[in-house]
Amino acid sequence: MDADSEQKNDTIPAAPTEICVENGEDIVKVSNMQVPNGIDHQKYLNGPDQIIPCDSYISCRPGEYVKIRMGSRGPAAEPPVSVPGLLNRIVARYPNDTALATKKDGKWHKITYKQYQDRVRTIAKGFLKLGLERFHSVCILGFNSEQWFIADLAAIHAGGYAAGIYTTNSAEACFHCLETSRANICAVQDKKQLDKILSIQSRLKHLKAIVQWEGPVDTSIPGVYSWEQVMEMGSKEPDTQLNNILKSISVNECCTLVYTSGTVGQPKAVMLSHDNLTWDAYTISERCRDLRPTYDCLVSFLPLSHVAAQVVDIYTTLTNAVTVYFAQPDALKGSLVETLKEVRPTRFLAVPRVWEKMHEKIMAVGASSGSMKRYIATWAKDKGTQYHLARINGQDGTTCGYKMAKSLVFSKVRDNLGLDRCTTFVTAAAPLSPDIKKFFMSLDIPIMDAFGMSEAAGAHTLSIYPKFKLDSSGEILDGTETKFDGSTSINGPGEIFMRGRHVFMGYLNDEEKTRATVDDEGWLHSGDVGRLDSNNLLYITGRIKELLITAGGENIAPVLIEQTVQSELLHVGYAVLIGDKRKFLSILLTLKAKVNGNGDALDELDTETRKWVANLGSKATTISEIVRTKDPLVHKAIEDGIARANKHAISNAQKIQKFAILPADFSLNSGELGPTLKIKRNVVYEKYKDIIEGFYKE
Repeated sequence: MDADSEQKNDTIPAAPTEICVENGEDIVKVSNMQVPNGIDHQKYLNGPDQIIPCDSYISCRPGEYVKIRMGSRGPAAEPPVSVPGLLNRIVARYPNDTALATKKDGKWHKITYKQYQDRVRTIAKGFLKLGLERFHSVCILGFNSEQWFIADLAAIHAGGYAAGIYTTNSAEACFHCLETSRANICAVQDKKQLDKILSIQSRLKHLKAIVQWEGPVDTSIPGVYSWEQVMEMGSKEPDTQLNNILKSISVNECCTLVYTSGTVGQPKAVMLSHDNLTWDAYTISERCRDLRPTYDCLVSFLPLSHVAAQVVDIYTTLTNAVTVYFAQPDALKGSLVETLKEVRPTRFLAVPRVWEKMHEKIMAVGASSGSMKRYIATWAKDKGTQYHLARINGQDGTTCGYKMAKSLVFSKVRDNLGLDRCTTFVTAAAPLSPDIKKFFMSLDIPIMDAFGMSEAAGAHTLSIYPKFKLDSSGEILDGTETKFDGSTSINGPGEIFMRGRHVFMGYLNDEEKTRATVDDEGWLHSGDVGRLDSNNLLYITGRIKELLITAGGENIAPVLIEQTVQSELLHVGYAVLIGDKRKFLSILLTLKAKVNGNGDALDELDTETRKWVANLGSKATTISEIVRTKDPLVHKAIEDGIARANKHAISNAQKIQKFAILPADFSLNSGELGPTLKIKRNVVYEKYKDIIEGFYKE
């Protein structure tokens, strides 16, 4: 029996249950729920997969429950499953297959799903021994690792909340997360993160323990424990307390807190239920269709404090027995490709900046190649583009030229990126330029879009090849609903509203902001403006909070204009459009710079930008030199690039009239970028307000 058929047939009907869940305005009884072999029926129905009856779709307080918006058919009708229930299910099916892999001392150390569950339960008992209370949190502060996953699931198993904290957070930002989530325990990676928590420990009234999982641990400090100590502690505890808590857990209660980026005010704690996360992972899996349990694998490197990484790396892998390999902590500083080449993942999710860095590397290699190699590469890219455009339009597209290009060029590019086995390439968390997507498509790497938000448990759209468009943001996931506010057409344009089992419970202890985000009918107001085409593909045209309204009253979405400038000026790192309440548009630009081992952008131009500057005839090698001298050659090249970009403008009001080169490229450490490398516009506006005001002086 093959893996797929085995997955479909290893369930048996359970006895009917009288648990009621919501289906729009109708109440339906969930009966004949499918229970995995090897799991006790009554434990499954009356234990962690129970649903507590309630009257509302939203809740902002710890210990409350929400209605589940069940459908009568399709993915929306899938029986709910809790996080512990999901782990039970995968362990019953694949107990001895590899779940997680960590590289230590040059070797990959792997654990099976049974070992994974055993460690989750042991740490959960250790957390309870340390004083974790029901509906209090375990905050997790560190890079992606086996311990991060286990601490997350252990917190949930023990009846608490899992709450990730970005490693780049300051001590005060950590304090906000720990205090608002009523953290009893904080799990930290190393001494650097431990020191942050120790500096605020005295102010944290709920904190009982800090657990460090890596490096030497000074356990003489009151309340500080090593990971090994907690494992030993948990192994000595009986199962009684943990099992009783598991029996009390409901799929419609909160299990995870995801903190928003906090670009405006303090980060809000997004409350996600068991069903939010496990159902979103399920419907993502249904969209992928061809996932192969125990064969598929991925590399975990995006911040797990972000909902996209959580739902993909933790939950879709548990849903489908996909092996997770952990990248090195310096993955985003240069080591990622080496890990990819070792692991050769079959699925790959990245944020736009990762794809852009790969694009830069490929372009640099191409620029240093001989004329014959460049000719062959150009020919191959043309064949790749023709093939994929044909596939998008429902045709075969296979030609002898495409097959030859695949053998001569595409296979080598994939090998060099470690993506030779990869069948799904996805971008998420921010818009990726259609030009970058077209470039990769021409190299036989069609990048699919996913769109969502923390408040939608991750994904609301996901395209699967060949049903996609270069400028779309993905196909609406089955079982979800979409409508557009302020539009006379059901397909928009207007503000995107979302509804379904993935929509969050509420913001922890913040009813006002919750009710401003989710209306009485359960629609989540995204803040994004978009439209839908006849193929159910979503197009995002702007974000309401980012829209620039000029002094003349014209609404302008900045991202498309910024991307157009970047496509005309390949050595511009970041572009930030200015023009809200202004007479005309201007733009702030950074030049691509070298980055040190700590992720700081240096003054020195990166190699390809330096070559570009030299080809212009300039002798400048640093950003400061270009800014200080107002280098006429570089400024003229940028003026010409902006003039080309302005030719794409749909009105004179959308043309850029002034620009400035900023004194440094953006980075995480300098504050202009968030953890997923999105621009923090408010930070940029404040930091460079003098330059901005200078644009508009009479």
